[in-house]
Amino acid sequence: MQPKLEGYAAAVIDTLDDSTRFRVVNQLESIDATVATHSDLHAALTDTAISAAARSAVLRELLSGKVDEDVVRLAAYAAKVSAGQEVPAALSDLTHYAVTRSRPEDHAPAILSLLSSRKRVAGFADAVLESVSTDDFGGVEDDLFRWARTIEANPELRRVLVDRDAPLASRLEVTTALIGTKVSSTALRLAQYVIRGGRPRDVVGTLDYLVDYVAQARNWRVARVFSARPLDDASQQSLIESLRTITGHSVDLQIVEDPTLLGGVLVQVGDLRLDATTKGRLGALRDALVAHAPAELQLNSN
Repeated sequence: MQPKLEGYAAAVIDTLDDSTRFRVVNQLESIDATVATHSDLHAALTDTAISAAARSAVLRELLSGKVDEDVVRLAAYAAKVSAGQEVPAALSDLTHYAVTRSRPEDHAPAILSLLSSRKRVAGFADAVLESVSTDDFGGVEDDLFRWARTIEANPELRRVLVDRDAPLASRLEVTTALIGTKVSSTALRLAQYVIRGGRPRDVVGTLDYLVDYVAQARNWRVARVFSARPLDDASQQSLIESLRTITGHSVDLQIVEDPTLLGGVLVQVGDLRLDATTKGRLGALRDALVAHAPAELQLNSN
């Protein structure tokens, strides 16, 4: 199972009550069987010409209203983080994970490599942060950073938390006892999963990685929109819905009016840049003309 998908599944499935988990298992099994037996759906999900964001959005639209929202989240995330040809396998992995977690015995996560362990923690964070307000991200970053520095500065505490031979429950108890009332519930949940899903010897490193990851996630929650003229409420809502389809979550708009764009909008969210301005289209047209112009014309245009 992909590490990020495993972490995401842990955040969603492990918090469900027994009856809900049973229903989720049945629905995931149904989706898995449907993809396996319907060649047209299988072909659409594995089409490498379709972007991961588009696959995720289509799957979310197909499932919404037909299955539990938790199942929609899981399936859409699997499509988002998987290569096209791996989507069916990722859905099967989700089903298997849900089945094993529905049993009463506790399954400790397998020990992974350092990078894979951090990716698993990142997937967990993706799920947890979905319900967190953008305004609260900074506080989560600060809480995790301070906890990392506390462990770093206390050799005895660090020895306890990085001891891979110590019972998992005892290391979780130490974490909860020391910061349970001092940090936000989101930061506490993430710090606990660093112990559960990360590598024991990399507690501080994973916490620092998580601080940076939360900061990057916050950047993807805020879209800077440069518009040639004011956007009315309907236009803003339409833009929000479009960006939700692309990113997989809601975004906040920061709108800046810039008449020099002539028309349209320029959107920057995370490391994604969408230029639908008149100025941008004219610039692209000019570049195309110059690229295909005869050599002597290019020289004259310089």
